[in-house]
Amino acid sequence: MNLARREFFETAGIGLGSLALNAMLGDEVSASGSASSFSQQPHFPPTVKSVIFLFMSGGPGHMDTFDPKPLLSEMDGEYVPESIAATVPNIPRAGVGSKLMASPFGFKKYGESGIEVSELLPHTAKHVDDLCVIRSLNHRIPVHGPGENFTLTGSSLGERPSLGGWVTYGLGSEARDLPGFIVLSSNSSGPAPQRPGWGSGFLPARFQGTQIDNQRGVPYSELPDLYSVDDRRDQLDFIRSMNQQHLRRQDLNTELEARIESYELGFRMQLNAPEILDLSGETEATQRMYGIDQKASKQFGSHCLLARRLVEQGVRFIQLRNGGWDAHGALKGNHINRCRATDMPVAGLLQDLKQRDLLDQTLVVWGGEFGRTPTTEGNRTGDSRGRDHSPAGYTMWMAGGGIKGGQVIGATDELGYVPIERPLSPHDLHATMLHGLGLDQHKLIYRHNNREEIATVLGGEVIHEAFAT
Repeated sequence: MNLARREFFETAGIGLGSLALNAMLGDEVSASGSASSFSQQPHFPPTVKSVIFLFMSGGPGHMDTFDPKPLLSEMDGEYVPESIAATVPNIPRAGVGSKLMASPFGFKKYGESGIEVSELLPHTAKHVDDLCVIRSLNHRIPVHGPGENFTLTGSSLGERPSLGGWVTYGLGSEARDLPGFIVLSSNSSGPAPQRPGWGSGFLPARFQGTQIDNQRGVPYSELPDLYSVDDRRDQLDFIRSMNQQHLRRQDLNTELEARIESYELGFRMQLNAPEILDLSGETEATQRMYGIDQKASKQFGSHCLLARRLVEQGVRFIQLRNGGWDAHGALKGNHINRCRATDMPVAGLLQDLKQRDLLDQTLVVWGGEFGRTPTTEGNRTGDSRGRDHSPAGYTMWMAGGGIKGGQVIGATDELGYVPIERPLSPHDLHATMLHGLGLDQHKLIYRHNNREEIATVLGGEVIHEAFAT
């Protein structure tokens, strides 16, 4: 009997949905005869096995966190000098005609390196000698959605694969019972998460990120009531045989191939993932280190702790998205709240990875889609003042994975508008992250529409000085 797929699925009553379309099956072989990616060889010896991307959505103010500008305090309330205004690219919302706004936060030097860090981040600051602070990132996209897409995919249009997709395409995953690319999101009240940031773009669908929650796990992955493990195994064997028959009658269908693989991964996750996602076995001391015992930092702290556990399982790319940094008004209160939610968890993650000898093989990246302007937006006064979007110059940092900590790369002008030393783009950052993973951006190729595509679009510059060797 030749059933239509929709009719078959409705009859079978399958409850797994389309979970984990990025599944890596390891030893499994697809109906097309090609082995699925489990763990593949890099192009050259890597310094990194896994990446944790701490994405601060909305745009943290760089002059309020990691790029101090004393001149802003001296010129607070004055207009941008023409000498600097003339260097700012013609980007909407640059605010060059507005009044300058001093940072409401003080800075101190930390560690042996003496790098200055804002009082907002006292816990992260203790790890400054592990950080490579890049103060000269820049691009030309002043809008959240396209900016987020650009930062995570290399294109503002949202049509390309996310960096996590490229990484799992190039290297597969060492995690047999979990997806190779996992996304956790916290404080998503705004800006809206951009799905391309964990999407597969034109890559096969199995390379997209899987969204999970440490409280609920993977949606729709629970074993239905009255089903035993043996029942599920028999059902999946039958589903696989039917899907493979259907696949043989079609041309290339990556969605169906991914669906076939996802059922198998889902089955393994039903057996093993609940234990991996359960944080209750962690000591109280560990949970306090991540700030899980505090209301403000509990959610992001849980995500950071889960990220460490996922690294231990061999998950290749973990993206932790924390929203709400878009401080057009009341920047002081906004950034205090966001840092209360994230500072201790980030520091806990760095400390925990280090004490478990995992930091050397894990690349941790922190930053948003852009920074914020040195000027205040509108006519607000006092603590109601905020800043607009500033893609023309902003800060991110990297740690672990062979990175040389305790250094600053690049610099913005005296007010923080544009890079005046070592200007770098998100493509350069992506090329550098791939390099740490042992991937040559120009050899990581996928043919799409008869064109050889690479992760960095037209190519990025590897920031070699970021690495210890």
